[in-house]
Parts: sequence; structure tokens; C-alpha cells
Amino acid sequence: MPAQAAATEETRATPQINPEKRVLIFIAALASVFITAIEATIVATAMPTIVAELGDFDLLSWVFAAYLLTQAVTIPIYGRLSDLYGRKPILLIGTALFLVGSLLCGFAWSMGSLVLFRIVQGFGAGALMPVGRTLIGDVYSGADRARMQGYVSSVFVAAAVLGPPVGAFLVATTSWAWVFWFNLPLGLLAGAILIWALHENIERRRHRIDWGGSLLLGIGTSALMFALAQAASLSAPILGALVVVAVLGFFLFVIWERRVPEPIWPMTLFDDRMLNSGNIVSLALGATMMGIAAYLPVYVQGVMGRSAFTAGMVLMSMSAVSPIGAVLAGRIMLRSSYRVAAGVGAIVYIAGSVMMNLLAPDSSPAWPMAAGLLLGLGIGLNNNTYMVAIQAGSGWGMRGIATSAFIFARILGQAAGAAAFGGIINTALSHYLRGGGDLVAQILTPEGRAALSPAILAPLMQEFDHALHIVFVILTALAVATLVVGFLLPKGRGIRN
Repeated sequence: MPAQAAATEETRATPQINPEKRVLIFIAALASVFITAIEATIVATAMPTIVAELGDFDLLSWVFAAYLLTQAVTIPIYGRLSDLYGRKPILLIGTALFLVGSLLCGFAWSMGSLVLFRIVQGFGAGALMPVGRTLIGDVYSGADRARMQGYVSSVFVAAAVLGPPVGAFLVATTSWAWVFWFNLPLGLLAGAILIWALHENIERRRHRIDWGGSLLLGIGTSALMFALAQAASLSAPILGALVVVAVLGFFLFVIWERRVPEPIWPMTLFDDRMLNSGNIVSLALGATMMGIAAYLPVYVQGVMGRSAFTAGMVLMSMSAVSPIGAVLAGRIMLRSSYRVAAGVGAIVYIAGSVMMNLLAPDSSPAWPMAAGLLLGLGIGLNNNTYMVAIQAGSGWGMRGIATSAFIFARILGQAAGAAAFGGIINTALSHYLRGGGDLVAQILTPEGRAALSPAILAPLMQEFDHALHIVFVILTALAVATLVVGFLLPKGRGIRN
């Protein structure tokens, strides 16, 4: 889209907003992101109590999988619909679905009904995260956009920190239903603010909703996400069939999108070097974030023999500095360019990854904590740089799908990372995972290690160390890939130009 046309579209769609309403709109968008971010941590804390009451432990994983699958499938669809019909109606629809799903989850009478209501929740969550972040990109520009998108990173830290204690408190003092109802006041408040404060000038014309493209995208994404999430438990024929369905679904989707007048995923997105670079980095960061979150604490407990508290502090150090990285990215972009900010983020990220590779059983706890700090800083730098660059390079009518594509790539990367790294670890330690008990799980606690004989413990610890380092090497390779991709960004492009 030519710059002049994009500027005209921007002005028409997002009129001047007074500062007070802009702050309120930002709060509403932030609340929309927060209630989806805290959902995972607050519900996970309550699941033992929920399963004890409702039974059907075999459906436990589906409580999370159903929510994440529907969220992932609908993210790009909602993003594009927000480009066609405006952010406000799509956010309100998403908020309504999420709140209805949350309300029904609290009234679930069985695990089956809970899974069903989580699907409703997921359909709403698919709108809240991408469209909320798109709205922030609409009402702020330049340095303000970088600063405000940086604050969104703090939401994820707050969700990670507040979710477990809030969930535990609600279960202990009230009923587990309140872990789902906790979000109702925030969601209602966000919806009320949007109704009152947000006014968009959307060109009123008849749109042809791309139902066929939405269906094909949903089939391809669902099959791929399910295959990745359940790779370890599915038989080879079923896993192969899911991969074939996913590939076929995406192939037909691309053909379909080239032929319809208003595609849900315009193929012109693939012509945007900024967006392509951002999506590749988002995919890599999603995979590495999953590997770090899952296996760095495991190394601290299982190989180094440290406490769960120490492992938690390592992970917390990564989360806590991510917003600092986001703010730093804004300052670099303001003074230099997107390319420089992305390069700095990648270098910091590589440094943290190299530190992970240098971990040893006798390492000081300060070493993985320092690695976590660098990794978190690099994540914040990269995420905010590409988010701001993508939103600045997209006109209003493409910003929703561009933002959604970036978030969608991260979720896909997380699913792929979880499947790949889990497969590597399980393959490397397969002879310890079969038969009489899970010896790998046993070494994660001091009591479990003490119960094992030295003849079993020593080789197990050595192989566990080796398997985790294979994952760390792959994480480092992905970190290097983010640096290479950063060089593809246009020279000299930044917030000021």
C-alpha cells in the first residue's frame, strides 16, 4: 500500500482521540490481553481440585488443549475480520464469548462439559489477544506505540506472577469456579470502556466473508496443532494422517486465498519483508521460549540438584526482565532503526543461549539465573521490535491480520518446540522411561535422588545432562537464526523514518 494511501486510511479509520479516552482505550485493550494471559496460570493451579471433584483425569490435558487449539485457529480469522469491520465490534464479540465461556466453565458438572465450555472460551480468546494489541497500535504511533507495546510485556509477567497465588487463594477460600469467574469483572469493564470511548470511522460497505478460507485455515491449523501437541502419544499412522491433513489443508488454503476477492489471509502479506522477518523470528522465539521454560528449570533441579525455589527464581528472572527489554527496544528504535534493535536483541539472546550451553552439574545457581536474565532481555527486545515494526509498516486495513500473523507464528512455534524438544528428551532417555517407574521424574527431587543407588544415579544424571544439552544447542541455533533474519530488515527504517 502506498504511504500516502496508508496515511489517508489511517486518519479516516482512527480519528483524533483526546488523551483521556486514549488512556481508557489502552486500559481496556490491556485488560483484554491480561485476562487471556492469566487464564493459563490461574486455571492450572486449580486443576488438581477440579479433577478431584469432577473426575475423568484422562480428560485433564484436554481442558488446556481445547482452549489453546480454538484460540490458535481463530487468531488470524479475528485479525482479518477486525480489518474489515473494525476493532471495536470484533473485540466486543470476543469479550462476550470469552466471558460466557468463563461463566459456563464455573458451572461445569463434569470434565466433558468443562472441555466444551473451554472451547467457547477459546473462541473468545482468539480475538482478545491479537485485536487488543492491534488496537494499541491504532491509537498510538511512533515512540508512543513502542512504549505502550512495551507495557504489554509487563502484563505477561503480572499474569505469570499473580496467576498461581490468586488461583490457590480462590480455591482455598471460595470455590474452584471462581478461577473462571475471576475474569468477569475485568472483561465487563473493558467492554464498557470500549463501548463508550472507542469510535471508529469504518467505511460501511458489504463485505464477502471468506468462509471457505476460514474453514481451510481452521482444518490445517487444527490438524497441525493437534499433531504437535499429541505427537508423543499418537501412533505413527494417526500422526502421519494428521500431518497429511494439515499439509493438504494449507495447500488448498493458499490456492483458495488467491482466488477470492476478500481473502481472510491476503497473499500480499508474503510480499512484506518486514512481516516475513517478524513471523520467522516469532516462530523461532516461540519454540525457544517453550524450550527454556520447560527445560532450564528441569536442568537446575534434575542435574544441578537445586531446589524448586531456585528453579522458579531462574524462570522468574527471565520473565521479570522481558519488559525492560521491550522498553529498551523502543529507545533503540527511536534513536536508530528496527534493524539495530533486532540485532541487539538477537546478540543478547545468543549470549544467554551460550550461557545455557555452558551449564554444568556443579554450576552456581547464579549462572542459570544470569542466563535467564539475558534470555528474557533478548525476548523483550525482539518481540517489541518486530511488533512495532510490523504495525508501523501496515496500514489500518492490514494491521489486524499482520499483528495476528505475528502472534499466530509464536503460538505455532511454542507447539512445535514443545513437541520437538519433548521428543528429543524422551528418545534420549527412553530406556529410563520404560518399565518399573519413571526414574527421570525421580531425580527431580532430593528425596528421589537419595532413594537411587549410585550405580543407577550416576549414569542417569550423565545422560540427562547430555540430553538437555542437545536441546540447549538447538535453542542456540535458533537464537543465531534470529540474528540472521534481523539482517534482512531494511536499513535505516525506524520509528522516525
